[in-house]
Amino acid sequence: MNKARDSKPHIGIFGRRNNGKSSFINALTGQDTAIVSAIPGTTTDPVKKSIEIDGVGPVVMIDTAGNDDSGELGLKRIGKTLEALKIIDLAILVMAHNEFDEPEKALIHNFRENNLPFFILYNKADEEAISPELERVIRERYQAPLVTFSSLHPRNLNEVAKIIRETMPETIFHKQTLLGDLIRKDDVVLLITPIDIEAPEGRMILPQVQVIRDVLDHDGIAVLCKESEVEAFVRTMNPKPVLAITDSQAFARANAAIPPEIPLTSFSIVLAHQKGDFENYLKGTSHISRLRDGDRVLILESCTHHLTCDDIGRVKIPRWLTNFTGKKLEFEVIAGLGTIPSPITDFSLVIQCGGCMITHRQIINRLKPAIDAGIPVTNYGFAIAYMHGIYDRAIQPFRKEEKG
Repeated sequence: MNKARDSKPHIGIFGRRNNGKSSFINALTGQDTAIVSAIPGTTTDPVKKSIEIDGVGPVVMIDTAGNDDSGELGLKRIGKTLEALKIIDLAILVMAHNEFDEPEKALIHNFRENNLPFFILYNKADEEAISPELERVIRERYQAPLVTFSSLHPRNLNEVAKIIRETMPETIFHKQTLLGDLIRKDDVVLLITPIDIEAPEGRMILPQVQVIRDVLDHDGIAVLCKESEVEAFVRTMNPKPVLAITDSQAFARANAAIPPEIPLTSFSIVLAHQKGDFENYLKGTSHISRLRDGDRVLILESCTHHLTCDDIGRVKIPRWLTNFTGKKLEFEVIAGLGTIPSPITDFSLVIQCGGCMITHRQIINRLKPAIDAGIPVTNYGFAIAYMHGIYDRAIQPFRKEEKG
């Protein structure tokens, strides 16, 4: 599961083999989204599908392998299933045939260990109804919502959608805005967007698009220009922007061009404030100055993209870090949400990208092992601003907002 992730809410479907997890997804989507077979173990690696759920909106459903698999390959499949817990916002435990034993109890334990909301779906109710005693035990001992269902005759899909809506964390539906606390109606926001080798042909990168949409959502005015045009544009611009946001790679040039009375930050820092681990970035960024020869730096890209000769995560940040510290450092880059191959304690610093493609929970879980181990963490925007000597200015818009 190391591909780029979607920032929509993620719902994981868990349970034993042949309990109808894939059939449930097909019933929910109204199409053959997942492969269905009577052969146990048909679903191997977790498979995801974007769908729309009435009353919930767009979500990503993740169909996982059965957690009662066996053999060496089966254990690897179970491992992949448990990895999915780190990237989902809601878990659905699918059971059937009145089987509720160690596989189900283990999953509930894992849900709770990961602070995951969940509910239980008793599937194949057309073949065998849930026993009143088992229903009582589940409701009293585990205090989890329980719904009976038949993928063959899915007559209560509205009830399932309602439980999904009620069980989903409220934070999913009330997301912190990118700029809502910083701008007012009719405010002008200047967006500095370099068009270089990493800019996609014919379009903007996702963080730029997200910020433009957020400015418009708050009845502001978004003005865009390249970094080479900033100085001349700001001199003649009226009214002056209340905020300037730059691509992190153009930080130094933007800092020189934007007058000090106009707040300046980066797209990556804006995203970090919305859904990153902002406070731990604040604590960890200055550790850049304390790196020593031989230290290993882990760089986390949360998407997969075409690599260029001057890639930000694989080329520019390592080069800037080496020049800034004057130390011989080692770098490791992990794309998507792939497994970190070495023990986290092997690293002296972790640098997370802005995270435009993933959710807040995914970023927090991605960084949690490092934070628990006392390893400093930062993100692209924080690190670049720090190395270019404009760190205080770059975080000031959000410090003022929080103090106010």
